Amino acid sequence: MSADARHRTRTLWLVGTLHAFTHVYHVALLPLYLLIQRDFGFESVGQATALVTVMMVAYFLPSYPLGVLADRMSRKKLLGWGLAINGLGFVALSFSPNYTCALLSVILAGVGGSFFHPAATAMVARLFPVKTGKALGLVGVGASVGFFAGPLFSGWRAASLEPSWGAAAWREPVLELGLLGMVAAGLFAWFAEEEKPSAPAESRARMSVRIFPTTALWFWFVAAAFLFSLRDFAGASMGTLSSLFLQKAQGYDTKLAGLALSVLFIASVISNPLFGHLSDRGRKRWIVFVTTAAAALMMTFPHLDARWLVPCLATYGFFFMSNYPMVEAELMQSVPDAVRGRVFGLFITLGGLVGNLSHWVAGAQVKRMGEAAQTTTSYFWLYNALAVLALVSLAGLACLHAIRKREHLAGGESAESAS
Repeated sequence: MSADARHRTRTLWLVGTLHAFTHVYHVALLPLYLLIQRDFGFESVGQATALVTVMMVAYFLPSYPLGVLADRMSRKKLLGWGLAINGLGFVALSFSPNYTCALLSVILAGVGGSFFHPAATAMVARLFPVKTGKALGLVGVGASVGFFAGPLFSGWRAASLEPSWGAAAWREPVLELGLLGMVAAGLFAWFAEEEKPSAPAESRARMSVRIFPTTALWFWFVAAAFLFSLRDFAGASMGTLSSLFLQKAQGYDTKLAGLALSVLFIASVISNPLFGHLSDRGRKRWIVFVTTAAAALMMTFPHLDARWLVPCLATYGFFFMSNYPMVEAELMQSVPDAVRGRVFGLFITLGGLVGNLSHWVAGAQVKRMGEAAQTTTSYFWLYNALAVLALVSLAGLACLHAIRKREHLAGGESAESAS
């Protein structure tokens, strides 16, 4: 194996590991909502679910400035410092004496997490200009592991401590995950290699390139970001809503809810690289296929007998989670390399802010149900609405196609030639 090939392989492993930690923190609180509610004395679970919404808003808001930094400075340093700050936020959350401190802690964690995607996605797209879908799919395995491990560990750990710790049992897994992330950030800083620096002239040229030179391109980009935010809203809601559905309407405890939610994500360890590889020979049709299959499973889920709920979540996750690396590859190949960090940062800022209102919205809707939240039929319309949003998001593919077409026709550097 050549030195270049070794560098690219090592980069994929390291970035995938950081990807896992980034998403552990996104889902670790999902099975802990009811414990957090009891510990802080909240009137409703909506205040607990709002912690995740606030964290995700803080995660998406700085994405564009960090995309600018990803086009200008060491991506290794951005990735390492980001994970350290993310872990520190969880350590602070575990010691929070009141809701205000908890909010400040999740904001810190969210800001730390925002370092990852602009730097990592641009880095991988540049290292793998041909098989971008496959490469991002492999990095996506890290997300699958993180999504799986987060609720599994936090739910199991809190359930084991609850008999003696009571409602405060949620704090220990949050502390342990925070400390583990900080240790991993130190190991990453030790073992990761710096990227080969760009020549000064190349760096100046990259930053002088406008993100989108025409109003039409801006329109299609904003439209794509909004449409894919509907996918994000549906996917994030599926996690939070299912946590509450399983605990309130199906009688799951914290441990079983964490296990069920972790199963939702583990199958994507296979589907992310599989569909990422297949998508390099027809990306749009594979995105349509996996999204449609996931939407059908969303609608089916609350109607199933209890013994089929966990297999349905696993199958849903197999299809839905593979959507992300394919759409990211499509986005990266629709714009020149010189602007990819900024484009991805802006994309997840615009789309993510809308999409991740879902945790608060799901909690509020369950609160409005009152005693009806104990019955499965009360959830049917919510799952149907999520499926519709996922299907509508597919219109974003047409927007990305319009961007790619106009970038090529503009006479500047095309997405393909930039690769």
